[in-house]
Amino acid sequence: MNTTDQTYAERRATFLAEHTGQIPLEVRAALLAEQTALDAAGVPATVLGPGSAMPDDDLLDVHGRATTLEQARAGRTAVVVFYRGDWCPYCNLVLRTYQQQLVPALSALDIPLIAISPQRPDRSLSMRQINDLTFTVLSDPGNQIAHRLGILTAPSRDAHAAQLTMGIDVADGNADGTTSMPMPTVVLIDADGVIAWIDVRPNYSTRTEPADILTAITTVLDRPAPTAG
Repeated sequence: MNTTDQTYAERRATFLAEHTGQIPLEVRAALLAEQTALDAAGVPATVLGPGSAMPDDDLLDVHGRATTLEQARAGRTAVVVFYRGDWCPYCNLVLRTYQQQLVPALSALDIPLIAISPQRPDRSLSMRQINDLTFTVLSDPGNQIAHRLGILTAPSRDAHAAQLTMGIDVADGNADGTTSMPMPTVVLIDADGVIAWIDVRPNYSTRTEPADILTAITTVLDRPAPTAG
């Protein structure tokens, strides 16, 4: 199988096989413990569901210019992806997967893909350039939309210490200087700005597959069946 055809889960398995041995045991244990706790907690009861108006707020594009989610989608149906930051290997993996497998199909239907994180615009720009992303990448300073959507979280104390051990300072990259971040989430918004479908992944190592997003577009919005790239 060509690597561009691999699912996110397959890419994740390859990444873990290649890199797990390079992570110190105590760091690995802290991160695995956090993922286990997140799995046990599940999706927060605060998450807005289908039929709710999609929250919006002041955002910044990769050049630091003010915008909003409404301006970015321009009245169109849109797929919005919330990710943690450029420091997260799983975010890099999934956004590259979406670029290769999702963007062509969405473009044919005039459905924009919009990625949002709490990091500074310069980090968003770096994320887009490093991964050769052609879709819109925005910053949500202070996680305002993530908070109102009900997906806001923060690393556990042990996980934060493990991140610092690996040279990852989440607060330094975030626009508000905190370690808060969204749970990885994909939201399908209809043309009226209403949530049509949402998939929240409390365990950040798992992500929504492109095929599941395309299926939602077909079944929930009754749109023509798109073909993955």
